[in-house]
Amino acid sequence: MIHFLILWLHVGDAFTVPYTLQSQSMNRHQLPSSRSSLSAKSICMFDENDFAGKQGDWPYMDSDLNRLDNSDDSVFYNSPRFVTHIDDGAISSLTEFYKEEFTSINKETLDVLDLCSSWISHLPEGVTYGKVVGLGMNEGELAANKQLNDFVVQDLNDNPIMSQFEDNSFDVICNVVSVDYLTKPLEIFQEMHRILRPGGISLMSFSNRCFPTKAIAMWLQADEIGRLTIVGSYYHYSAEWSFIEALDIKEMQPVPERPSAGDVMKNPSLGLAWMNAASAVAKNNQGDPMFVVKGVK
Repeated sequence: MIHFLILWLHVGDAFTVPYTLQSQSMNRHQLPSSRSSLSAKSICMFDENDFAGKQGDWPYMDSDLNRLDNSDDSVFYNSPRFVTHIDDGAISSLTEFYKEEFTSINKETLDVLDLCSSWISHLPEGVTYGKVVGLGMNEGELAANKQLNDFVVQDLNDNPIMSQFEDNSFDVICNVVSVDYLTKPLEIFQEMHRILRPGGISLMSFSNRCFPTKAIAMWLQADEIGRLTIVGSYYHYSAEWSFIEALDIKEMQPVPERPSAGDVMKNPSLGLAWMNAASAVAKNNQGDPMFVVKGVK
């Protein structure tokens, strides 16, 4: 219990407002309506006043980034897992969000790096891609990913330096439900900043699922607002990002209007159709949440 308290106090020192309390203060930087026509909902923008230290003043200790299982990650990821780690609703929301973000970039072709990639990257169709590179742990999964035209097998927790990529190489860097496993986020976010082109975007997405033995300690101790703030702090402390924003990208479907009793009496099939539709909407809306912390170079 004493160790837990010490870790909690230290992590809180990274933020001007402790992240367990930020849910009460996030509206200080909430965007008014810039995304009202899009599916993603802005939770807040981060600025330097949200953090106790300046860029370069890395606040985290080894204990914050410790894991229950510190064994070699290459052993854990040795066997391919051809599964999805979020539900269909979250995947659909992520792909739609990508489409909105990618089409907003005024370029004929996009060069994309998918960090911690696997057998699927959730990239949208209808976008003209240049190079699409996956960097991940399992060669079998990466080789099966039809959206990639190149891939690199690399354990970022062992070697966070991506020297194979030149400065200003990519327009977009994606990372799907893996930021919670990174034990060297400072070096990784510095590298992301280096290899992004000016104006390029980094999209770090996560839900509420994880392998708890491989997730870092402070992630397991934080709620969803806390986790958004942790990722926001990675951007802030690592490099000079021009823009950092936290987003809720889960698409919530409207509940269909219930038919009147009179309509059901006239046509009983309306009642069954409504129950089926309402059940499908409830399943989607109660499914996995989906969040993104976006950084712009």
